[in-house]
Amino acid sequence: MNEEINLDLCAGPGGWSEACRTLGIPELGIELDAAACKTRAAAGHRTVRADIAAFPVTQLAGRVRGLIGSPPCTTFSAAGDQAGNALLELLAGLIRDMFAGNDTREDHRKLMAETLTASEWASDVAEPKRSAKIDQAVISAALVAEPARYIHACRPEWVALEQVPAVLPLWQVYAAELRRMGYSAWTGKLNSADYGVPQTRERAILIASRVREVWRPEPTHYDARKGAQLWGTPWVSMAEALGWGATERPGVSVTAGGTSTGGAEPFGHRGRDALEAERDAGRWALRMGNQPNAGVRSLPMPAPAMAFERDDTPLTAPAPTISAGTHGSGPRITWVDDQESVRISVEEAAALQSFPRGYPWQGTKTKRFEQVGNAVPPLLAEHVLAMATGISRQESVAA
Repeated sequence: MNEEINLDLCAGPGGWSEACRTLGIPELGIELDAAACKTRAAAGHRTVRADIAAFPVTQLAGRVRGLIGSPPCTTFSAAGDQAGNALLELLAGLIRDMFAGNDTREDHRKLMAETLTASEWASDVAEPKRSAKIDQAVISAALVAEPARYIHACRPEWVALEQVPAVLPLWQVYAAELRRMGYSAWTGKLNSADYGVPQTRERAILIASRVREVWRPEPTHYDARKGAQLWGTPWVSMAEALGWGATERPGVSVTAGGTSTGGAEPFGHRGRDALEAERDAGRWALRMGNQPNAGVRSLPMPAPAMAFERDDTPLTAPAPTISAGTHGSGPRITWVDDQESVRISVEEAAALQSFPRGYPWQGTKTKRFEQVGNAVPPLLAEHVLAMATGISRQESVAA
């Protein structure tokens, strides 16, 4: 492997990879999760199975043209424990050290563990699980500094990083260090819906290049609730992404303990058949999770005139952010005013992430949902990479 490479750290199932494929960018992913590696292999994406924190970066010096990074976000996300938010200052210091070529990871991990131990973050967890929880949080949070180690060793031509919005202060540290190295750098939050993804998934993004000026990618879609625009098209709705409409609600019976065979499905076979028929006819609403304040979107086909529900959510809205779901069960589709529900499929969740139909997800159902929820939407990634590399999306699509 002596050719110049574009390296994808924590490559996951292939969100960045699909964008690279569309733009004609050869990409090599580093990923540790076995199921994600199998998905990547099935999709035809080159992968090295390895821990990015243990990978010897010195052997890559002078061989990495572009660097992509989506470090795990669990310790920063609202869906997770948000331990990373208590560690921002320590992580900022670690990032600066890595840019300077000082490997202080072990010292910073100890400080992060001490910080979490002294906080109330894990106070409700008894030993020994408490120590294990803190150790795992520290290992995961520290991965956000790994791209800095690769940048220092490899001096790539361009960089593209993605994480949950809470990580934006750390991307700002990256941007400052990159500018000191002579890079043009932009960082900020992007809403995936503004780039054609049928989902209002907001992400903190960093784009940098040492050979061209970079700035915020120009949105291609807009929220029609804010008025008509002279350019672009309205947000892509779930109706457009999934092909569902909405009018009536079927009456079905909910079984007390799952199916007659004792499974977890809350509907018997006939009830489920009725629900799926209504889904296929387009009479659904999507509810993300089971909490009272869970995001809800209706799913009718787009109407000539914009219509709104009681909470002013447009009937043609994108989905709320797709996550891995509680215990990997995945998001649920349910009626807006009712608790009867049936789980959305892995393929449907992937469509709301803008993955192509028929993407070859591998692993258990839990692992497949986890991969979908953790992936960067390929359509968003395309816009970010086009800015980082200077490749025109229009030219790549035409080719």
